[in-house]
Amino acid sequence: MDKKEYGELVKQTSPKTKEGKTLFLAFAIGGLICMIGQAFADLLTAVIPSFDEKQIGALTGVVMIFLGSLLTGLGVYDKIGYYAGAGSVLPITGFANSIVSPAIEYNKEGIVFGLMAKMFSIAGPVIVSGVSASVAIGAVYYIIGLFR
Repeated sequence: MDKKEYGELVKQTSPKTKEGKTLFLAFAIGGLICMIGQAFADLLTAVIPSFDEKQIGALTGVVMIFLGSLLTGLGVYDKIGYYAGAGSVLPITGFANSIVSPAIEYNKEGIVFGLMAKMFSIAGPVIVSGVSASVAIGAVYYIIGLFR
């Protein structure tokens, strides 16, 4: 079997995706998650008028991470993710899900070697990459600033 025949066989046997439906659900559910975050920010602004925009943003992030973690622990976020796809992964609640899911899965192995060791197995490389990139960019900006 050559590459062309193999490609045709894969095309025939692969399940057909409904791209339009998938894209719509990702956009709609991801947008809904972001709308919930914005509603919390607006509510917090009304309840705590002394907080500035940065403080409201930080508090909203904490609330959304908590909600993402809680829904993951209750098994609801996986169901949302099944329908939403990337729409549930991209908001901050998806990041919380990526940390809590392995922790729940490996909890039976104990606190240290299960929960704590596996908590960052998915999100860890993302955190390390983000921190490393920000340090590198900061160093470049610092060096450029020396020559101005």
